[in-house]
Amino acid sequence: MPETKIFSGSNTPFLAESIAKAYGQSLGDLTLAKFSDGELSPSYNESIRGCNVFLIQSTNPSADNLLELCLMIDAAKRASAYKVCAVIPYFGYARQDRKDRPRVSIAAKLIANMLTSAGADRIMTCDLHAGQIQGFFDIPLDHLNGSAIFVPYLKSLELGNLIFASPDVGGVGRTRAYAKHFEVDMVVCDKHRKRANEVASMQLIGDVEGKDVVMIDDLVDTAGTICKAANIILDKGANSVRAIATHGVLSGKAYENLENSNLSELVITDTIPIKQESSKIKVLTVADLFAKAIHAVEGNTSISSLFI
Repeated sequence: MPETKIFSGSNTPFLAESIAKAYGQSLGDLTLAKFSDGELSPSYNESIRGCNVFLIQSTNPSADNLLELCLMIDAAKRASAYKVCAVIPYFGYARQDRKDRPRVSIAAKLIANMLTSAGADRIMTCDLHAGQIQGFFDIPLDHLNGSAIFVPYLKSLELGNLIFASPDVGGVGRTRAYAKHFEVDMVVCDKHRKRANEVASMQLIGDVEGKDVVMIDDLVDTAGTICKAANIILDKGANSVRAIATHGVLSGKAYENLENSNLSELVITDTIPIKQESSKIKVLTVADLFAKAIHAVEGNTSISSLFI
């Protein structure tokens, strides 16, 4: 079998080290140089000829993270790597997955084309904003699920009157999967936006009185939605409310919003490095999940066991 080598981009080095350690080896030697004008120049400091190369890099904005990954892929292909797998814990630009108004880009499809054109043979990611983005790729894509990490944590809390909530209609399918696994009910927060990152109105569909509510989402950006939803849920008589989201984008006034919110906690993963500590934020790692997936890909075995 070809030798496996794992390399990290500059966006998530700590996570990459944890994945490599969980896999059972150290990260490969890669230099990520920058010219004075910001131009990126990655280079491998060891032979990768004939190797299966796994490149770990979340592609959250700025766009440098995405371009850096594309350059790493291109450099690996030109160095005669056997196969190149882009491991993208957080797949950026996934919120632009369709034309929801005239004259806009379908950015998720563009990014898929860029990664494929750069030379990626396989993509590995976690909790895409929309599952149909998998269809934008004509190469294999392993779509991991954060529930494998969150479900054990939720069980450890031993919440007596558990109920799940979707912060918007688009997340109903994701929330229903949790509710089905725990054999409990779910409610929905129906929201309306005037513009991106700004919720104009919201109402709760379902009964939460006397319940311990867990909101499920794929990402938290400014935290405006979940904080507003938490207030509405508590006003309707819930005992407590916490939120779970795989990707902690946490931009703008997110940290301030969370600290001033009625949320018991926000549980996220380390697919994106957090910018500051917060008493309301708990971070779980996806390192073991990705390491097991890499083992499965290398051994040509199923990854079904990684799903709850």
